[in-house]
Amino acid sequence: MRVMHVITRMIVGGAQENTLHNCLDLVHNFGDNVLLVCGPGLGPEGDLLRLSNHQGLEVCFVEELKRAISLEDDWNAYRKIRSILRSLRPQVVHTHSAKAGVLGRLAAWQESVPAIIHTVHGSPFYAGQQIHERVIFRFMERLSACWCDRFISVSDAMTRQMISHGIAPLAKFSTIYSGFDIKTFLSCSELRTEYRKKFGFSEDDIVVGKIARLFDHKGHHDVISALSKIVQKSSKVKILFVGDGTLRTELESRVTKLGLAERCVFVGLLRPDEIPGALSAIDVLVHTSLREGLARAISQAIAAAKPIVAYDLDGTPEVVIDGKTGFLIPAGDIEKLGERILQLSMNNALRSTMGSEGRRLFASQFDHVNMTKAIRSVYERVLDK
Repeated sequence: MRVMHVITRMIVGGAQENTLHNCLDLVHNFGDNVLLVCGPGLGPEGDLLRLSNHQGLEVCFVEELKRAISLEDDWNAYRKIRSILRSLRPQVVHTHSAKAGVLGRLAAWQESVPAIIHTVHGSPFYAGQQIHERVIFRFMERLSACWCDRFISVSDAMTRQMISHGIAPLAKFSTIYSGFDIKTFLSCSELRTEYRKKFGFSEDDIVVGKIARLFDHKGHHDVISALSKIVQKSSKVKILFVGDGTLRTELESRVTKLGLAERCVFVGLLRPDEIPGALSAIDVLVHTSLREGLARAISQAIAAAKPIVAYDLDGTPEVVIDGKTGFLIPAGDIEKLGERILQLSMNNALRSTMGSEGRRLFASQFDHVNMTKAIRSVYERVLDK
């Protein structure tokens, strides 16, 4: 097949890693002709293409394709995408993220591309969003759905949210979990000693990991608040923050003021191939994001056999089974968050049982090879019609 993927920016993030795996699998496993079209990888999250091996994948940068809305840049990006389409004449255009999703689908529809696919990595509508923003984004998504043959959601929750907003009917959706190289996570326990030493943890420490960009809706302040409530009950609990972003200085300042600096380790941005090592170093993953399709950190923690304490939101309950593979708590419930972290920190057998059960039930669903096979099957079904 000739396939063109379009995404706004290739920063270090779940949607971007998903897209990169999909593109490389199509090239190396199926011999497809694949072009990845994206804007510059700008942002504190880091440039994924610079940090990853993408040998064999052709990449085309459209400098005007940026996250911020700009009529001039957006118009020029749309024109360039159409020009690329005329040159490549792909059978499939597969778009990701809001900006690229609108411009890419419109351009593909205008160029009569046979199969137009869009992946919903996260809902564009969320609590706390300005009303005018919600109205505009919902209108654009409904409009873009008219130019789209099929949606792929990274969780059933994303499908339900899109349907509830009237974006498209259920018949247009398929759920395919985001994939990664699970082999490195299945064996990551071999890295534990090395990475705990690297991050400054002793074997007696109970390390709670938070792997996410340091931005407002990711819930880092909630984790710090929970830690401040349990420090008197456990001297062993420490927090590993993996990621970078606009909140780093603020978060570091807060833990210092609370006297928690020795309990919190900020390691900044790690390369994707270092995440298995980071997960090997922790004992529990905490996920307090207020919106997420299905966090990559959760699926990777499951493959690494780590129990999870997470907010009961979006796609998380589909793999974090309360009391079985981890604990689900109401969003913003700091007391319960602290209680569950403390409960797991004091019970090694419970951590081991929950981690093993999560791996047994769900790990195979996150193999990127299986993901790509399922996605390519969607391409084929649309083309067959």
